[in-house]
Amino acid sequence: MTDLVPELLNTLNRRPRRTGLLRKFERTAGDEVQGVLSEARATIDVIVELLRSDTWYVGLGIGDVAQPLPRSTRAGSGDAFVHAREAVNRAKSSPHHVNVVGTDARVAEQVETVLWLMASVLRRRSERGWAVADLLAEGLTRREIGVKLGISQSAVTQRAQAAGVAEEQRGRVLAAQLLGAGAAA
Repeated sequence: MTDLVPELLNTLNRRPRRTGLLRKFERTAGDEVQGVLSEARATIDVIVELLRSDTWYVGLGIGDVAQPLPRSTRAGSGDAFVHAREAVNRAKSSPHHVNVVGTDARVAEQVETVLWLMASVLRRRSERGWAVADLLAEGLTRREIGVKLGISQSAVTQRAQAAGVAEEQRGRVLAAQLLGAGAAA
């Protein structure tokens, strides 16, 4: 069996635009990795990236982190780490492979609900839908995407609608807002 963790760590840690990464993602045990992010949007971006591959169980812990942060993610402590451990265990029996546990159970459930809905949209997305979604995320216009893919602007719009691009974008915003509000509480 191939060890997928080194490739995952490279992917998660090499993103030049990854903001809010306080401690790099590290292997904690077996096929598990853990990182520390300070920004809600960056956290949601990582989760969406993991959901896209449909390979990983994702556990998000929301809560306090003991300060100062140690150099290694593995050495971290606090409620967020305890909640993350519980969340990843729960994710293994979750219908969408993602679970959120936090000090504020209501906020955690709300964030988890949005992530489940997003996972449902992402799982149905075709390769052609992903191609359009990725190019939109890069900032290309629908006209530019049409030229790049050799399809009409109308076809780009149809693929984006079928791929649930607008739903994903709104889900990302809502999940980040809920997570940010929960972390601030």
